[in-house]
Formats: sequence, C-alpha cells, structure tokens
Amino acid sequence: METMAASEFGSIPSKVEEAANNSKKNEDKMISPITEDGSVDRRGNPAVKARTGRWKSAILLLVNYGLATLAFFGVGVNLVLFLTRVLKQENADAANNVSKWTGTVYIFSLIGAFLSDSYWGRYLTCAIFQLIYVVGLMLLSFTSWFLLVKPSGCGDGELECKPPTTIGTAIFYLSIYLIAFGNGGYQPSIATFGSDQFDEMDPYERHSKIAFFSYFYLALNVGSLFSNTVLVYYEDSGKWVIGFWTSAGSAALALLLFLLGTPSYRHFKPSGNPLTRIAQVFFAAFRKWEVEVPGNEVMLYEVEGKESTIAGSRKICHSNEFRFLDKAATLTADDYCMQAKTKNPWKLCTVTQVEEVKCVLKMLPIWLCTIIYSVVFTQMASLFVEQGASMNTNIGTFHIPPASMSVFDILSVLFFIVIYRRVLIPVMSRLSQNPKGLTELQRMGVGLVIGMLAMVAAGVVEVERLKRVEVPDEPSSLSILCQIPQYAFIGASEVFMYVGQLEFFNGQAPDGIKSFGSSLCMASISLGNYVSIMIVNIVTAVTSRDKNPGWIPGNLNRGHLERFYFLLATLTVVDFIVYLVCARWYKCIKLETNDEEEEMIVKV
Repeated sequence: METMAASEFGSIPSKVEEAANNSKKNEDKMISPITEDGSVDRRGNPAVKARTGRWKSAILLLVNYGLATLAFFGVGVNLVLFLTRVLKQENADAANNVSKWTGTVYIFSLIGAFLSDSYWGRYLTCAIFQLIYVVGLMLLSFTSWFLLVKPSGCGDGELECKPPTTIGTAIFYLSIYLIAFGNGGYQPSIATFGSDQFDEMDPYERHSKIAFFSYFYLALNVGSLFSNTVLVYYEDSGKWVIGFWTSAGSAALALLLFLLGTPSYRHFKPSGNPLTRIAQVFFAAFRKWEVEVPGNEVMLYEVEGKESTIAGSRKICHSNEFRFLDKAATLTADDYCMQAKTKNPWKLCTVTQVEEVKCVLKMLPIWLCTIIYSVVFTQMASLFVEQGASMNTNIGTFHIPPASMSVFDILSVLFFIVIYRRVLIPVMSRLSQNPKGLTELQRMGVGLVIGMLAMVAAGVVEVERLKRVEVPDEPSSLSILCQIPQYAFIGASEVFMYVGQLEFFNGQAPDGIKSFGSSLCMASISLGNYVSIMIVNIVTAVTSRDKNPGWIPGNLNRGHLERFYFLLATLTVVDFIVYLVCARWYKCIKLETNDEEEEMIVKV
C-alpha cells in the first residue's frame, strides 16, 4: 500500500539576483524557465515562461472582459425601460423580471464553473460561452429591429410603442436568457483563466497574479462606464437598435481578441467531476464511521510521488478541521489487503481528496457572510434609482436620469483601485509586514463596514429629502447630486469586498475547482438579488398593515425609505460581527511541494 506523510512546504524560490548572493545561509534555487504550478501550453507541454502567459496574455484578457462587460451593461442598464416602454409591462412586473434575469445570470456562473473545472477547461469554456453570448446579443438586436420596433410602430427616438406580438416577446426572452447563459458561464472562467497566466510559484509572477484581480475589477468598471454614460442616453431616448447593436459589436470584438491570443495562453487540465470526488469522501467517511482516525497524520492514505490522483492538481497538506472526514483516508485491514491498482475510491480516499472537500466546507461560512453585502449592493440598481427619481433631477435645463447616477459608483471604484494599489498597499505593507498590505479577509471586512456606511448615508439623504417635500405627489426639492456620497461609498466598498472576494475564493480553492471558487463571488451577487426581494416583500407586508402605506410605497413621499436603509445598515453590522468570528476560525489552504509548506493567504 502506498502511503506518505504530508511533507513540509515552505519558502518559494527567491529571485535570480538574490540567488547569486552568497550571503544567505542556504543556497537559493534558480527560477525555472518553465512554470512550476502545473500549467501547460496549448499542446499540453509544460509552459515556457518566456513565451506564454504573463501580462501580454493577461492584458488581452482584461480588454476582452472590458468589452464583454460593456456589452452586458449595454443591455442590462436600461432593460427595465425596454420592458415598460416597448413590451408594455407594469413597473412592478418589469422590476421583478429584471431582478430574476440578473439573478439568473449569476446562477449560470455555477454551470460555467462546473464545466470549466470538470471537462472543458477554462479556455474552451470561455470561448463557447462567449459565442453563445454573441449569438444572444445579435438575436436581441434583430428582434428589436424586426419584431418589436418597426412592426410595432415605435421608431428610433419615439417612446410610445404599440403592444408587441406574442412571437416577438417570446424571441425577446429567448435572446436575453441566451445572453444571461453566455455571460454567466463566461464570467467565472475568464477571471480564473486570467490569473492562470501567472505562476504563483515564481516570486515575480506571484505579485502580478495578486494585482491581476484589481485590474480585472477595473476592466469591469471601465466597460460599464461607457454603457452608463453613452448607451444609457441612446436607449433612454428610444434608440434601442443602436444600443443593442453596439453591445453585439463589442461582444464580437471581445471574442475575436480572445481567440487571437490563443497561441500564448497558459492552461490547466480539467480535473474531472468534483461532485463525484466530494461524494466519494462523504460516502467513505460514513462507511468508516466506527473507525478511529489515527493521531499521526502520516498514517493517512496518500499516493506517492509529486502528483495527486486529481488530474492537474497539486497535493494539499493535511488540516485538523472537520476531522471526521479523515475517516475516508484512514487505512483499515481491508484496505491493506487491496492492491493499489484495485483501490476503490468509494472506500478509501487520498488526503488531497479529503482536503479538497474540507476547503469547500471552510469557505462556505465566509461566502454566506458576503450575501448581506450583496443585498446592500443591489439597492444601487433599485431603491437608489427610485429615491433619485423622487428628487430634483435638473441642473439648470439639464436633466439627470436617476439611473445614470451609478456613474459616481464607477468613478469611485476607479479612484479607490488606484489609491489602494498606489498608496494603501505600500503603507500597509510597511505597517503590517505583509506584502499584500491587507489580507483578503481583512479587505472583505473593510468592505462590509463601508457598505454599512453607504446605507447610513442613503438613510440620511432620505431624511433630508422628506424634509424638502413641498407637494406630496411631487419630487422633493433636494438635488439628486446629494446621492453622490452613497454611490461613492458603494464604489469604495466594492474595491475592498469584491476584489477581495475574487482573490480569496480563487486563491483558497484547490486546483481542481478554481473556477468554482471564482463563481462563488457571482453566486453571492445572485443570492443578494433574491434575498433583497425577500426582505423588501417582508418589510412591505409588515409595515403596510391597517391601511398604512408602509416604508416603501409607490409614492416614496408617503413612506419611510430611510428606515429600510437603516435596517440594512443594522443587518450589515450583525453580519460583520458574524463575519469576524468566521474569519478568525478560518484556516488557510496549504499546498505541498518538494520543499516546505507555505500558507497561501494570511489569516485575519
């Protein structure tokens, strides 16, 4: 029977210049010309660092993502107006349909992550789902021209349309859900594929790998900036065809650029179905429920050699959490009688396979704590807009569409990403002795606090707005520009929360489920949409009894929206306290190499 202890894994090889310096006690290893993290080139050979990956490939993927994001928000930013003006839906129905569509986009990310990790690999997953994405956008563009706009008597620049045909509506929904499927499946794979272009075992590239996620979120916001400043005005004036074709063209260009970079990408081989591996661990553990786990981890089963039994994955060192799962890797008399070739994975699992399951279980509490933040973030696209519509939206003769106030969120993101990368990281790295400045877990905590401040700011603005209501059925005289602080707080919180999430879930996920780690961030946003709907419905039901208009009535001048904002701020405080407990408990993943062991992330 093949067994081995979890080997010590330690310092990453130093820089080549430092390796030449004989002042160190131990002689440093030279940096390998090929990647050491298991990545390969398109032919399946170990990737040569000088010819593959790095920023040359990563920048191409960032541009690709920015263009794809421009296309997505070009549809989503005014989708609710299309539903009300063209499809003649009621406001409440249109808002719910948009929330369902948005939630579905991020739920589809789980499908994309599964296919990417299990069978297709990240490159092929990105290519296929981008193609579906482009097809959906082109179908939407044709639908808006042939079936909804011209035959319905609603030309460009006109806001009044005749009711669309049934087939037109059906094709419209088919197109937007093709867009949701394509974009949802593409997003987690492109985030992970971009980070794959850097070898985390190389000290130079490891720094770039960490920085990539900040620039990834920057690309998202640069792409959405155009949609929220230019396309929003075209579509708001009824020029849907121009807006949708611009989105389709942007997505097609993104796909073309992605394919052009094919020769230089680095790849990781898909690792097979992770659901089967997870099921095997639980099944084997329950079969051996009466078996006592040995006190020495050396006695647990692991294959010999550098590679794990999971394709394309490095070995993971044993951890002490969820010890009952170690029963799956505990050797019994029956196991010793079996030959290695006939080992049944449903009876005996390796330490790495057990640790893969443990990693998922350990990440889940952190992930659950991010859902309340996503509820806060969701308000920017719903109640913030309704609040702005009940304010003075004119600056002289210029009208500010309430939805366009999200520009200040985007500008805040761009500003704080630069500030964080150029100012906070150098300062905090000197103070904390951590080259990252703040750890991912610390940044996510900061994001929760700033998100809470955004809700407080929104509540204060609502209090002031109500004070300046002169006619009950007319907007307040308070300028919509007073909303800038709440949007700015949301933007700042995104830099800490969502960038931290991307780095955390991608870095802590085992090699075999990296895309799944990235999809957790998208799934958090999805559940945030659904939880927001649930909270709004509960608050409305509780506060609108006995003929009371409730906190969030159709006419906000008769309600108390500020109480809802303060409620979300309170929930965020409670969530932050729970998050601190979970972050303190969390133990980081430890990978095994030939040398020693290193924690992939510093704990809070």
